[in-house]
Amino acid sequence: MREELKVINKAPVVFEPTEKKGLRFSRKHLCIPYGVFLACFVVLPLALIVFYAFTDKDGGISLDNFVRFFTNTTTLTTVIISVLLALATTLICLILAYPVAYILARSNLNRGGTLLMLFIMPMWINFVLRAMAMKDLLTLIGVFGWNNYVNVVIGMVYDYLPFMILPIYSVLSKMDKSYLEASKDLGANAFQTLTRVTLPLSMPGISSGITMVFMPTMTCYVISDTFGNGLITIVGKLIDEQFTTFQNWNLGSAIALVLLVIMLVSMWVTGGFKSEDIRGTNL
Repeated sequence: MREELKVINKAPVVFEPTEKKGLRFSRKHLCIPYGVFLACFVVLPLALIVFYAFTDKDGGISLDNFVRFFTNTTTLTTVIISVLLALATTLICLILAYPVAYILARSNLNRGGTLLMLFIMPMWINFVLRAMAMKDLLTLIGVFGWNNYVNVVIGMVYDYLPFMILPIYSVLSKMDKSYLEASKDLGANAFQTLTRVTLPLSMPGISSGITMVFMPTMTCYVISDTFGNGLITIVGKLIDEQFTTFQNWNLGSAIALVLLVIMLVSMWVTGGFKSEDIRGTNL
């Protein structure tokens, strides 16, 4: 009897898994709302823009919209002015933002966080209110009215400077300090460390900041109207006039599509499509 119990105890017990019926939840299902959102608010509007850009008012396929755009001196001048204003704004923002982000990243945590909040807080205020307040301030001190283009650049720099500071600060604050210590051990001075180690390592933040400033400033016609006294037309206002004033959706879509290509090219130039980080050069 004992031998039979031992044999029974030694026999392995196998549990057969029960099959689950019904739908099985997967983490991939979490992408469904995001996919629906992209399809409704990104893919579909972009498809409509492409459709209107390559068709005429009767719905027939035509390239007349692009021909009118590239042969009209007014539209080409508007694009050139928009690009120049965006380049000037981006360059000034970069010159002002990098030292500020560098100081904030190298300062003590509490003080750095406080100073960073002072730069971020204006972003919480309404965009139009900030523009009007800056215009009144420039008028009060007697600066406003020198030149409409200068006024527009000042207004854009004021509104978009935080968008340049934040990405640069984020990269500099997370930078590995061992690179800086190694450069000093190798005999590099402060300027060499800045130009050959810190600056190359902060290039991802600089590229992000340039993208976040250059693209919106080409279409932000609220600032150009407010600070330019309605005398400066940029691409964003040109597109708005085609859709609202002239009811020419086809030409407006063609201009928007050209602007989209310009933005994609600018992202490619600044390395916006690259995923790898840029490392420092050798000393």
